Amino acid sequence: MSTRPDGIEQADLVVVGAGTVGGWASWFAATGGAGRVIVLERDLVGQGASSRAAGIVRAQGGTPTTVALGRWSIDFYRRQAAEIGADSGFRELGYLILAVTDEDERAARARVAMQQSEGLAVRWLDATEAAAIAGTLAPDGHRGGSFLETDGHIDPPRNVRAYSLAMQQAGVDLRERTAFTGLRTEPAAAGSGRRVVGVETTAGPIATERVILTGGPSLRAVGRIAGVTIPAGAVRHTVAILEPHDAFATAQPMVFDIGAGLYWRLEEGGLLFGWSDPNDRPGEARDIDWSMYEAMRARLARFVPVTRGLRLRKIWAATIDFTPDHLPILGPGRDGDGRPIEGLTVASAGGHGMMWGPGVARVAADLALHGRTAVVDVADLGLDRFDEHGRSRLASDPIALPFPLDAEDDDEDGVAARFTEPSR
Repeated sequence: MSTRPDGIEQADLVVVGAGTVGGWASWFAATGGAGRVIVLERDLVGQGASSRAAGIVRAQGGTPTTVALGRWSIDFYRRQAAEIGADSGFRELGYLILAVTDEDERAARARVAMQQSEGLAVRWLDATEAAAIAGTLAPDGHRGGSFLETDGHIDPPRNVRAYSLAMQQAGVDLRERTAFTGLRTEPAAAGSGRRVVGVETTAGPIATERVILTGGPSLRAVGRIAGVTIPAGAVRHTVAILEPHDAFATAQPMVFDIGAGLYWRLEEGGLLFGWSDPNDRPGEARDIDWSMYEAMRARLARFVPVTRGLRLRKIWAATIDFTPDHLPILGPGRDGDGRPIEGLTVASAGGHGMMWGPGVARVAADLALHGRTAVVDVADLGLDRFDEHGRSRLASDPIALPFPLDAEDDDEDGVAARFTEPSR
């Protein structure tokens, strides 16, 4: 343990949160020359959304920025075994994003043109081609969709194991059951704003000049503790797995019914499918909405008729995070007057922790250590894009689950935080 002369423990970097973003960020920082890195986790590593996700990974982003983050993350998943001797279980199955309505198709074709201009080998499939390539997909009820064969999925628990091993190998000091309780700052040398000098935890203070705030669904609360307003929400997301069937014995691409926010992929010889309900009240997930489950099963059966009559094997509800514009948050923490807090970096994958997590984590580590990154242009991804109501000046990423359009959540001090998603 490294301590100052006054007995206070010290670190070169403190990362708050040991989910997929915090875990990988700590490894990128430690292997990038950060020195002593401490990760604070109020529970156990990966205990939240990081181990309960569906694991979807795609480069088919809705903006050039999210295309770049998806591609970077997929490349990282592919080279993990060679770099760290462990991996997240990435499987390249391909991903078909369906168009059901005329408007779906118009938007999708424009999106494909953008993605192709960014160098993605994505292509448009008509309904017949889509049904042929997806195997169990019905040939009617949709207009085809965009397809990229190099998209795929990871195994979320295996991902937690991979970054846990990587952290251990790099000498990252993981503090489980140790909560972040406050940020220590002092006036910045320039005389304007403040700079980080340490953190408070349930196990005592730590002196540091660099802090990365992560937290997924709890990031807004983490920001509040640090004195930073972060317009990130949390809401229920449900995932179910149907029993095995011979129809699922051969490889098939993942499919996303983007209009309804319903997706499915192969899992354990059966079919995994998941959804989010825009009518859910924001907050921690507590139970299964069985009426919504039945509605989604009925819709799934229209697209994948073989699922009719299949028994439910597993189902769970987890809390997933989201941002008002469905884009990541990457940039400096800001005080109540909007001024950057020197040494404080905020990192949110906006509900896409498996998809963008490694890329977001690498950017966060780069920003914390060097103040810049080569992964993606982050000039517009900071907290300064949001107004006082949490509304973003950026257009929303159009490929996202239908999270609540109007998310209201009361702070502990009784102040309502409302943010509205911009029109797509």
